[in-house]
Amino acid sequence: MPYRRYRPYQDRVDVPTSTEGRSWPSARIERAPLWVPVDLRDGNQALAEPMDTGRKRRFFDLLVSMGFKEIEVGYPSASRTDFAFVRNLARQSADGGLPDDVTVVVFTPARRELIDRTFESIEGLPRAVVHLYIPTSPTWRDTVLGRSRKEVHGVVEEAAAHMARRADARPGADIRFQFAPETFNLTEPDYVLDVCDGLTELWDASPDRPVTHNLPATVEIATPNVYADQIEYMHRNLARRDSVILSVHPHNDRGTGVACAELALLAGAQRVEGCLFGNGERTGNVDLVTLALNLYAQGVDPMVDFSDIDAVREVVEHCNRLPVHPRHPYAGDLVHTAFSGTHQDAISKGFAHHARRAAELGVPESEAPWDVPYLPIDPADIGRTYEAVIRVNSQSGKGGVAYLLETRYGLDLPRDLRPDFSRVVQEATDDSGREATAKELYELFRATYVTPGTDGEVTLCSWTTDRAPDGAHRFVCTLRVGDGGAGDFEGVGNGPLSAFVDALAAAGVAVDILDYAEHAVGPGGASEAAAYARCRVGDAEHWGAGLDTSVLTASVQAVLAAVNRAEAAR
Repeated sequence: MPYRRYRPYQDRVDVPTSTEGRSWPSARIERAPLWVPVDLRDGNQALAEPMDTGRKRRFFDLLVSMGFKEIEVGYPSASRTDFAFVRNLARQSADGGLPDDVTVVVFTPARRELIDRTFESIEGLPRAVVHLYIPTSPTWRDTVLGRSRKEVHGVVEEAAAHMARRADARPGADIRFQFAPETFNLTEPDYVLDVCDGLTELWDASPDRPVTHNLPATVEIATPNVYADQIEYMHRNLARRDSVILSVHPHNDRGTGVACAELALLAGAQRVEGCLFGNGERTGNVDLVTLALNLYAQGVDPMVDFSDIDAVREVVEHCNRLPVHPRHPYAGDLVHTAFSGTHQDAISKGFAHHARRAAELGVPESEAPWDVPYLPIDPADIGRTYEAVIRVNSQSGKGGVAYLLETRYGLDLPRDLRPDFSRVVQEATDDSGREATAKELYELFRATYVTPGTDGEVTLCSWTTDRAPDGAHRFVCTLRVGDGGAGDFEGVGNGPLSAFVDALAAAGVAVDILDYAEHAVGPGGASEAAAYARCRVGDAEHWGAGLDTSVLTASVQAVLAAVNRAEAAR
């Protein structure tokens, strides 16, 4: 591959670092930034089929319901649909249909007639941010604009002054300004600083009426630490810093959009523009869902509501006509799912430990500190259920299989039975080549361990048990062995099961019970009982299980199932 055609970032842009050294590596993110979703403008422009008014409105309502306070709603000078949508918001605002704490942002290039069209769209809105942009890097100045540094600066100042005059003509409205030097990360830092400072002064920014300077990584060209250095340079050198909101708009060309945004926040940025689930041109804009829930996983309130992530995803997929990847962080169908046996075992043990810890603290599990292996956050916090956490295929292990049977069907398999059944499951999934559902696992368990207790070589036709005055137990039964006729047999022992084993011996079936366990399948006296027995039959050892409302019946079935499994294996 002709890699020599491409230049490293240091040959394309000079990135100065402060003589005081970098401060961002030791910084901490302790609160959420100002979030600005740009799905309705930047994300919409990246769709093969842009959103119609109905889809844009549904998306806008979702963003409002989630708690976003500033929303970029469109590019009104570029599209009749966008212009009409902004006008519709303005009319609804006049009727009280726009929340008082939500500000819309509109986007405009640095051209007088397009600025005028943009201001026409926001007529009637009580508050708005007008977002002015122009490309500033050498490649764009030379190739796209055909203008020098001085000429581009002049275009920006003329456009900004015109915006100020249009805003002054509406003295009752709260119209604020935003500037984006597109391709900031490829532009000379001193030049960006000069242009931004000029606009801060021209727009007469103040702490109670700040301007926003939005610095995009329009096309990623370097590792995220380089972007952090560029942001820190601006943070340290911007004039009237307390009157400027420093914003970032990372794209994802190198797959590091989220990392760029996080490092930019460490470097002094206060505001982040992006899209839910990262939709945008090429590989997309920064993913606000991932970014916000990354903060949440560190104990920082993201200030937006993701408590029903599936509902959020459904709206976004409908409006964008694009699926969210099943491995998308936090929101994908499979992101909280473990197929690997070692992962499943760790998660299962983690859930059990979490439940015990919550009980010790005397708090609900939903409020107990979270520390479960492989799950950075509690899936329930974002509206997911635990049922999807562990799923079984040929790569799965005993822990995951046992977890599903216990949580879905109340079967608490003895520890030594788990690897035995796991081998059965693996053989079945290897043959099918697909995932096994919890219902399929339950049916496989019954067919393997329970059904042989009532359908096999040795059949228990009828039986009774009683206890003699001396304490000995007696088991009287009618057994059919193989193709022979039924016979009556009797056994005696120190318990019903040992008496049953003695009766089996009288019928010519030698059995030793090596391990036994029982439990209620569910709460209440009417619940089924589950019994498990590991038996030596001849030279082989086999497990059997029984399910019945009678514990004794379940235990007898478990022993008989182990016997019949041994007979079938000969």
